[in-house]
Amino acid sequence: MTITLRHMWLGIGGDPRGALRLPDVSLREVIIDSRQTKAGTCFIALPGEQRDGHEFVADALARGAVAALVTRVPDGVEATVVDVAQYPREPVGLPVVFRVPDTLAALQRAAAYWRSLFSPRVVGITGSVGKTSTKEMTAAVLRQRFNVLWSRASYNNEIGLPLTLLHLDEEHEALVLEMGAYVPGDIQALCEIAHPHVGVITMVGVSHLERMGTVERIWEAKSELVRALPENGVAVLNWDDEQVRRMAEVTRAQVFTYGLTPEADLWADDVESLGLEGVRFTFHYGRDVIPVRLPWLGQHNVHTALRAAAVGLVFDMEWEAIVAGLQDTDVQLRIIVVPGIRDTKIIDDTYNASPTSVIAALNLLADLDGRRVAILGDMLELGSYEEVGHRKVGARAAEVLQRLITVGPRARWIAEEAVATGMNPDHVAAVDTVEEAIKQAEAWLEPGDVVLVKASRAMALERVVDALRAPVEA
Repeated sequence: MTITLRHMWLGIGGDPRGALRLPDVSLREVIIDSRQTKAGTCFIALPGEQRDGHEFVADALARGAVAALVTRVPDGVEATVVDVAQYPREPVGLPVVFRVPDTLAALQRAAAYWRSLFSPRVVGITGSVGKTSTKEMTAAVLRQRFNVLWSRASYNNEIGLPLTLLHLDEEHEALVLEMGAYVPGDIQALCEIAHPHVGVITMVGVSHLERMGTVERIWEAKSELVRALPENGVAVLNWDDEQVRRMAEVTRAQVFTYGLTPEADLWADDVESLGLEGVRFTFHYGRDVIPVRLPWLGQHNVHTALRAAAVGLVFDMEWEAIVAGLQDTDVQLRIIVVPGIRDTKIIDDTYNASPTSVIAALNLLADLDGRRVAILGDMLELGSYEEVGHRKVGARAAEVLQRLITVGPRARWIAEEAVATGMNPDHVAAVDTVEEAIKQAEAWLEPGDVVLVKASRAMALERVVDALRAPVEA
């Protein structure tokens, strides 16, 4: 079953009688970027910070869109216009433009309506770090037994989550959704659209402290997921994080805990990093003792595996299937290792950064052979924790690294603290631009070096990775 033009009309609040005036056309996809238009798509014109989607309605229709959602009809658009507040008196031809008061609200209503037509078990995942990797690994586990839909990339906000839901079909038995929060109330709104049965919390940290203001407000925002769960739902909580553990007090759902201590329902020990070969550990669940070896880099991924395994257990899966899912090498986690210039290895972890995730990446680096080098950039949205967070990273960097390059004004605190903690100042370079970082790295790198590159996404350190990659042989 695929969402049709009539379903879209009903979802955005159109008069049910009016649906009979619309062609019974299946929509291939619902999109917000006209460049992704294919024949049979529906384009939603969303206002943006830089450009307004209404500027591209004509382009989307010209590329083959059969429908568009707008708040106003731009000049040059040739289509049948139907106002959602009115009853279409005549049969509606294609392409059709639905005029609504608010296109984002219409997208969300359509997604909520479409979701209501199906009955998959829905897993929501949130937390300060580790949401995307947990989502990917959880989907890999559930795929071993169920037909699963999961959010693409980081489709975790008020736009991405509804777009994911519009891909839902009657064959899907499970739905795995990442849920992010810009401000308190965001996750509650996402839950009202998706209606999760299982809520997974990774941790509560200082990421986005600049927006949220306090750690308590971050806690309140993340706890919205477990508050929204039904009585027969399950809150999967990180026992090792006291902030997450106390969310058990605010949910009416059953609680399932995971961690690195026997107090948790599912726990792991004997954790051993295998460097670039992955990690080894042992699961414990009741009387079950399950040794596991995974291909994922870094001991922090043991927690990721615990979360995914916990969801598998909640879904009554057998250990054989759970472990097979955890070992799925098709899972795309954030950390990528690529060959670098001069026979070096580049650990590309440039997607995003917080003090917790950078220290975890440095811990991974500490387990590897070779001279250890890091290129670290600014970590953004840390608010009052900004200097403290960068300096904590600097202290750990001094313990792990032989060479350190920092990029950006905030990352200078990393460099300063590394030197203050004992790192040779001749082996530390604080620069302002990506170009300077590349130049410094090219001057320093030697065969056998292992190089970590990490910063907040806005720092664009993927350009450093691209510059330091080994040339592809023809």
